Amino acid sequence: MRRSSLRLAAAVLLPVALMGGTAQAQGQVYKSSAHDYRIVTVASGFVNPWSVAFLPGGDLLVTERAGRLRIVRGGKLLPNPVAGVPVVVAAGQGGLLDVALHPAFAQNKVIYLTYSKQITGGSTTALYRARFENDALVDGKDIFVADTKGRPGHFGSRITFDKAGHVYISVGDRQIGPEGDLTAHPAQQLSNHHGKIIRLMDDGRVPADNPFVNKAGAKPEIWSYGHRNPQGLTIHPVTGDLWEIEHGPQGGDELNLIEAGKNYGWPVVGFGVNYGPGKAIHASTMLPGMENAKNVWVPSIATSGLLVYTGTKFPEWKGSVFVGGLAGQRLVRLTLDGQKAEVADNLVKNQGRVRDVRQGPDGFIYLAIDDSQGKPTSVVRLEPVARR
Repeated sequence: MRRSSLRLAAAVLLPVALMGGTAQAQGQVYKSSAHDYRIVTVASGFVNPWSVAFLPGGDLLVTERAGRLRIVRGGKLLPNPVAGVPVVVAAGQGGLLDVALHPAFAQNKVIYLTYSKQITGGSTTALYRARFENDALVDGKDIFVADTKGRPGHFGSRITFDKAGHVYISVGDRQIGPEGDLTAHPAQQLSNHHGKIIRLMDDGRVPADNPFVNKAGAKPEIWSYGHRNPQGLTIHPVTGDLWEIEHGPQGGDELNLIEAGKNYGWPVVGFGVNYGPGKAIHASTMLPGMENAKNVWVPSIATSGLLVYTGTKFPEWKGSVFVGGLAGQRLVRLTLDGQKAEVADNLVKNQGRVRDVRQGPDGFIYLAIDDSQGKPTSVVRLEPVARR
């Protein structure tokens, strides 16, 4: 059941100069409740960056929504995109989206991309697997193509791996409007992939222990359902828990702990309202058989990018959850007490749309900054500053 006493995110916002990369901006010190830090530009010149992944040896991979996979090497953005990327439908919110390395990348050189793929009557979310060799993708193929159709938005599209090597993919509800019988919405039905978290073997096969494998009429790839637009997905590196964030409409962005076979309520329950006049959408904020969010944002910040921090550069932040905000243009830190989440800091405001949040091998926190108008932006990182 959803508890009406859920804490709604609110905190004092600290301005951070993310763009520009000037000496003054990079020298400025910002404060939070636990650490002082600087924002340092890693590389600039990206157009609608969506995701970041770190290669052994120090290179950085960055996806651009228009369909380019870029390499940052030695602090420089290489001029030529990576060859071998699948053809994307770069329309609306679609395009080249997430990038992730196979857990055994050092041995097999396998990477994964999610993207919006052309299908009859529109586009859908697809998972692409390839080897990364000599700065190119080779032997690439789709290993999952979602059974969805709709408007060119809400593709979801984050990737993460559990300790057993299963790959999870988030798929959005494709902006199908909630109306009439809310329980009949595609996100509530197991016969499609709208608004679902998907669990696969690393080669795209369906695990035998997925919750709906033996349910007649259900898609066997489904791990959980009742989601709107999940743009953050990560496995807690210590507990193994699967955490997810998703966009609400006007209000109701959620941080969820995902469990096998569970229903997360969209659009039957939630805290948002329809765009424009603010007309009610949901039957309730809580109903039996539908899971409670661990944190809800009202108003929405358009959550994107999710990290559980385990590094040593920010020791007081170890174990914290970091969430990016698009419309909210911020980085949010939440503390975890078991499975209880609470907002501790809002670290970024009005310096760009925080599209992705990652922990680097060096222990710094990296952000991909997006611009809704397609202006060039940067990948930046937070670095600690000793308090005096």
